[in-house]
Order: sequence, then structure tokens, then C-alpha cells
Amino acid sequence: MSEIALQLAGIVRVFRQGRNELAVLRGANLSVRAGEIVALVGPSGAGKSTLLHIAGLLEQPDEGEVIIADLACGALNDDERTRLRRTNLGFVYQYHHLLPEFSALENVVIPQAIAGMARAEAESRARELLAHLGLAERESHRPARLSGGEQQRVAIARALANAPRILLADEPTGNLDPHTADEVFAMLLRLARGASLAALIATHNVELARRMDRTVRLSDGTLVEG
Repeated sequence: MSEIALQLAGIVRVFRQGRNELAVLRGANLSVRAGEIVALVGPSGAGKSTLLHIAGLLEQPDEGEVIIADLACGALNDDERTRLRRTNLGFVYQYHHLLPEFSALENVVIPQAIAGMARAEAESRARELLAHLGLAERESHRPARLSGGEQQRVAIARALANAPRILLADEPTGNLDPHTADEVFAMLLRLARGASLAALIATHNVELARRMDRTVRLSDGTLVEG
């Protein structure tokens, strides 16, 4: 059996405003193995995005531990968390968040350059990913000249640029029409499986969830199978 790449243990997250408290996560537990693609489902406002932010070390839980590749992350400082995100985690959001002044190729090169990769190597990796996503002829285009589906494919390439072990995606096809969503999601699954990533993908789309290896539902602040 493959190793556990991502583990959430007893995650609690409470939002406070004055005397009011809202417990969004109440001891959520989850393990995702390398090569496993897990659908995260639940109603709007249930805390799926909060859970993904905590799993991606973008937000600290009030209680509990995030464990990435056997490393407990709770005691890491900001620089250590940033390095771990850069080397182990890839993110895809509902909106692509591409840098508008840069081409598709440059948007995929930038995270690699930040990680210290040589320009020529970064460009080669970026071209390979864009070609896998059917964008070889669009690599010089800026986001404004790309369709919504093409922009999201560039975002996927960017998420995979540094060869992460874990992919976290928050409604990655939520802004796309059904046909484009199906096409983009198929590409995402193909690349994730090809790289044996551990993937946690939040979605409202029941059909997309069925195409993943298993489903976990966020309900009343905890995660349950199915």
C-alpha cells in the first residue's frame, strides 16, 4: 500500500467575532495516500475551503495537526511552511489567478524560478506541461487572450510546475460550462494519476466526485466517508 502523503489529525477551526464563535471544523480527520484522488464534498459554507487552506499550510488550525510526508507542520515557522508549500504542494482554485501581464508560459515558469530552478529548465518543464494540456500553441498568449478553460489549464500546469507530492483543488471547474469542465477535469485527473499525486479536490459536482477514488463529506465540522 502506498505511503500517506497528507494527514489531517483532529483539525479544529473556530472563527470568533466579538463574543460570537463559529466552529467550522470540529476535529476533522483525513489521510490521503500517494496516488489517491479524493473528492471533498459538502454544502456551501460547510468549511471545505477552510479545510483546504489548513491542509495547504495557508491557515493555522486552532487545534490538531497537519502532517505532510511524515512531517508534523504545527511547529514550523513561516519560512519553513513556505518552503514546504513550494516543494510539496500544488494549488488550483476556482478562479485561475494567473498574472495578467505574463504569458501562459511565463505564468508556469515563475513558480519554478522562485524555487530556484534555472530558466532554461523551467521553460522546458513549462512547455512540457502546457503541451500535455493541449496548450502548446497558446504558450505565448496572455490570460486575456485565452478562454476560461484555457486559463484554468494554465493554472493546472502552474500548480504542477514544481512537481508537488500533493495537489489541493478548490472547485477547479466551478467557473466553467459543463462541457469545458468535463474536458479540463479529465486532463487534471490524467496528470494527477500520471504523477501519482495525493489529491484532495473540493467539488459540488456529483458526477466529477464519482470519477475520483473515494469521497469524503464535510458535515457538522467533521469528515465522513461517502
